[in-house]
Amino acid sequence: MNIYPRRAIFRRRQQPNIYRMFLWVTLILGGFWLIRLFRQGEIKPLFLATPTPTRSATSYSLEGEAKFTAGEFAGAIQAFQEAVRVDPQDDTAWADLARIQTYSTALLTTDPERKSRLAEALASINQAVAIAPDSSHVHAVRAFVLDWNASPGLLDARQVQAFLTEAEQEAVRALQLDNSNTMALAYYSEILVDQQKWTQADQNIKQALQQDDTLMDVHRVHAYVLESLGQYNLAIDAYDRAITIAPNMTFLYLRAGANYRRLAFESPNEQVQRDLYEKSLEYFAKTAQINAQLEVEDPVPYLSISRTYSQMGEFFIAARNVQKALEFQPYNADIYGQLGVIYFKSRNYEGSIPSLKCAVRGCTAEESCDGRGGCGPNDEPSVVVGLDLSPNTVVYYYTYGSVLAALSRPQANYCGEALDVLQEVEASFGEDPDIAGIVAAGQEICSSVVGGNNATAVPLTTSTLEAMLETPSPTPTP
Repeated sequence: MNIYPRRAIFRRRQQPNIYRMFLWVTLILGGFWLIRLFRQGEIKPLFLATPTPTRSATSYSLEGEAKFTAGEFAGAIQAFQEAVRVDPQDDTAWADLARIQTYSTALLTTDPERKSRLAEALASINQAVAIAPDSSHVHAVRAFVLDWNASPGLLDARQVQAFLTEAEQEAVRALQLDNSNTMALAYYSEILVDQQKWTQADQNIKQALQQDDTLMDVHRVHAYVLESLGQYNLAIDAYDRAITIAPNMTFLYLRAGANYRRLAFESPNEQVQRDLYEKSLEYFAKTAQINAQLEVEDPVPYLSISRTYSQMGEFFIAARNVQKALEFQPYNADIYGQLGVIYFKSRNYEGSIPSLKCAVRGCTAEESCDGRGGCGPNDEPSVVVGLDLSPNTVVYYYTYGSVLAALSRPQANYCGEALDVLQEVEASFGEDPDIAGIVAAGQEICSSVVGGNNATAVPLTTSTLEAMLETPSPTPTP
């Protein structure tokens, strides 16, 4: 028979395991410790993306130089600004930033824009000097920046002279630190031109060319020296050599085109003149093409094309190019002024008034459409702030005042505004005999209107005024 073992009525209570308890306490404490580290950010969740490595200042500088070479000034400036942000003690990056900021002013169209950008360039190069006071390269670039700041259109004669004097001192300092600095020689030559020391400028740039003829800056300054001497054909050749080195620098094409236009204006032969104008247009069109490839909306090439067609007497196509420029910058008062001058020269006197008003007094968004001859599908109405009176804008002021005066009649009297504008011009530029004659003629017309005499229907078109509107002149910047 089967006999089963006897079962215990009561089970024996298990004794607690001290090792198991220690393990649980350790796990609990470890969990609290991990939670604390996680909250402090010392432990990251799994599967997070790998952090992006920080770029070096050198990387940004290389990007900036590449973009500058490609003609992308805005991108180049931004890249060098990042370079000096990463490494504020990089004097070379500060100097390169200042150089590009200065060159970029060649593509700005208004005095405030140019003045602001040049001030930024001066601040950048001053930072470089503070970091490296004995760098020949830094002092050379500072000479260049100071020279371009010495713009007669932006400053009075005393300020211009002060900048030029300091620029010369910087160039001399750069050459004392390194007498083989080719860029310093080139920039010194440019300063000497602006000081009207042409013989010395020519000697310096020839020495720079002998030392290194592979630099864009050297050929640009050589062209500028030749341009200042009236040797426009040779200047074009020098600009072409600079273009070969830096084919995307649009301001070089603009200066070469302007020299062709100058040659055309001075040519007595009608066919030769026509051919030179066509060459001018080719350079400006190339500039517009480069901008289109870079997706840069720059009005300057179209304004240059407009000026060429205006000198050719083809005012309709000239106006169309200015209107194209306004599609890019509908707020730019200077472009309205250029359009108003074209209307004036095409004898569309009534049409010039809205454009010139936007330039001189400013206009509302609705008035801006009238100022550009009507808004099309690509036009954006925009508030326009009028330009301050300056050597670069006085032509808009006296043309506006003259047209208002000449179109005034007792039954349609614009002389109140005309006299206000002409008096402003007289107060600032009355010592200029040509401008004084224009102002006096406008005031005489308004005196006739006020006296009850019928003024002539034809606005003021003195030969002096036409000459001032037509004649292109070399500028200290490309």
